[in-house]
Amino acid sequence: MPSIDPVARALVPVDSHAAAAISALNYDEFQSDGEAWDILQRQPKSVLRITMPQCDVPARDALLDEHAPSTLAKAGANLRELQNDPLTRTLTNILWVYEITVPSDPSIRQIGLGGMGRTNEIRTPENPGGSIIRNEGVRESKARGRAELTEATRADMGMVNNAVDDQNGEFYSALDLHARNHPVSFETRDEEGNRHRVWIVQDPATIRAYQQLLAREPQAYVADGNHRSAAAAMLGYEHFLTVFFPARTMTIAPYNRLVDAGGLTREQLRERLAVAFEVEAAPVVGAWQPTHTHDIGLYDGARWLRLRPRPGTFNPNDAAQDIDADIVQRHLFDAILGIADARDERLTYVGANRDEAWLQAEVDAGRHDLAVTLPPVTMSQFVRICQQNQLMPPKSTWFVPKIRIGLVMALL
Repeated sequence: MPSIDPVARALVPVDSHAAAAISALNYDEFQSDGEAWDILQRQPKSVLRITMPQCDVPARDALLDEHAPSTLAKAGANLRELQNDPLTRTLTNILWVYEITVPSDPSIRQIGLGGMGRTNEIRTPENPGGSIIRNEGVRESKARGRAELTEATRADMGMVNNAVDDQNGEFYSALDLHARNHPVSFETRDEEGNRHRVWIVQDPATIRAYQQLLAREPQAYVADGNHRSAAAAMLGYEHFLTVFFPARTMTIAPYNRLVDAGGLTREQLRERLAVAFEVEAAPVVGAWQPTHTHDIGLYDGARWLRLRPRPGTFNPNDAAQDIDADIVQRHLFDAILGIADARDERLTYVGANRDEAWLQAEVDAGRHDLAVTLPPVTMSQFVRICQQNQLMPPKSTWFVPKIRIGLVMALL
């Protein structure tokens, strides 16, 4: 059963105006550091000064080395500055109810419970009975980078997104009731127009009730933030900042790829694709984003193709092999292009904050040879992976809407 503990010392915005000034996208939502620099020009109080200190410079072409001791020291200094800013206040022993709504689609409403998860509950080969199940492998270098920042700032800034089954709906109902019956502490909107609302919970009896409610869940699944939770464990910390959401309220969007083909011609590519895929023209005019499992889009600079994996190319009873990202990695990137490692620099992973037209434009501009569009992983596929105690293929789930950083920060 997963546990949630209060944040002993939390740095939070004083009101909604402050939340708008401080909060930001997470570091892994940017395609480049330059994009974060651009936001800092419009939002100079943003927590990006702390989470991406390499971008806190006067000019876009003067970005720093994010791992340099001086850059990490800058992050620590910027956090201390934020602590002393009238836009923030420090609270003790809090949980929070966190709601995200999408105005363009009223059916999308996530509501969850925020606090501190326990690192000793993360399931690993050394801890096979852990109740918090990771869905993705962890790259040590990436986790180390998050750990360096946490050590330099003595703060946990990025929330880990955890999903719980909530089969009887009690968890959702309790959080929904709290939101309806209490004034919001602060709210803000993100770059996509999604609304983020936070209700701070300080009453000890209410905190205990929510802890007991969450403890009824048999397990939780790490939906986003594997490296952030791994960084806390790497440092030997007992806790990591997190929000637990009922899985049925969560949405997974496509996670696509840009690829360098290594000199392979279009004719050679199409000939070799036919071994593992049925290949035909895409079903739309222009850029194509598939929406159904085992429909895969490929743009080769001339036209969009639809790829369908042939029978025998994957085992449908194996939850990991059933994911289209795994099929593409094995039968296109590895077998045809010779890219055996999903971390190869010839692969660029692009989240759903960039659409298929943007991908096509990148190929047309000559910056990449191919664009591959994948249908979103379904929530049932995601849960099935976790229940089989397997790992998702790298960069295969892009949960939306994203948790916004800077709304609650844990001071360690």
